[in-house]
Amino acid sequence: MRPFEKCPVCGGELVEKDVEKLLKGGVHTAVITVSADVCLRCGERLYSAETVSRFEQIRQKLERQEVAEFQPLGQSFQVV
Repeated sequence: MRPFEKCPVCGGELVEKDVEKLLKGGVHTAVITVSADVCLRCGERLYSAETVSRFEQIRQKLERQEVAEFQPLGQSFQVV
């Protein structure tokens, strides 16, 4: 059972979808695909408590530079 029947932001219909989430920790970033309830009207994403906990674990690993288990996707650059 979902915690919300309708979007808590706009009242729109929620559907379960696989989405990509960009996580930042220190100077590193990671992309993860997770399941979320997504509002068809405003696009708000609702994540389970387990998923949010996983986000925090990944952010902490990125900050500590414990990235050996992560697959590199390329390089990022800052334009000045």
